[in-house]
Formats: sequence, C-alpha cells, structure tokens
Amino acid sequence: MAKLATVIWIVLGITFAGAFGTVILATPSLVNEAAELLPWAALAGFVAAVPASIVVARRILAVSGNR
Repeated sequence: MAKLATVIWIVLGITFAGAFGTVILATPSLVNEAAELLPWAALAGFVAAVPASIVVARRILAVSGNR
C-alpha cells in the first residue's frame, strides 16, 4: 500500500498545492502577500495530501480486491 499511497500523494500534493495557490491569487486581499504565502500554500497542500492519499489508496485496494 505504501507505494500506491506515495504515487497518489505526489499527484494529490500538486493538486492541493495548486488549489491553495489559486485561492491566494484569487483573493484580492492576499495578492499583496503572495510571495510570502505561496510557498506556505504549497507546503500545506503537500501536507494535506498525506491523509487523503492514504484514504484513496485504501479505497483502491479495497475495490481491486487487495491484489
């Protein structure tokens, strides 16, 4: 499961980081601090993707019959 969760984490981390960055850039009051906030958004995206990737990997293994 660890290999599958790692691959999913890479994909979800990039997706979450992009979504968090988009929120920062789309919020007018945060655009002025974007240079400071975007690295934190990327870090938060990758951290938030860890539990999500574990859940997704477990569901994939459950559906596929745990091969």
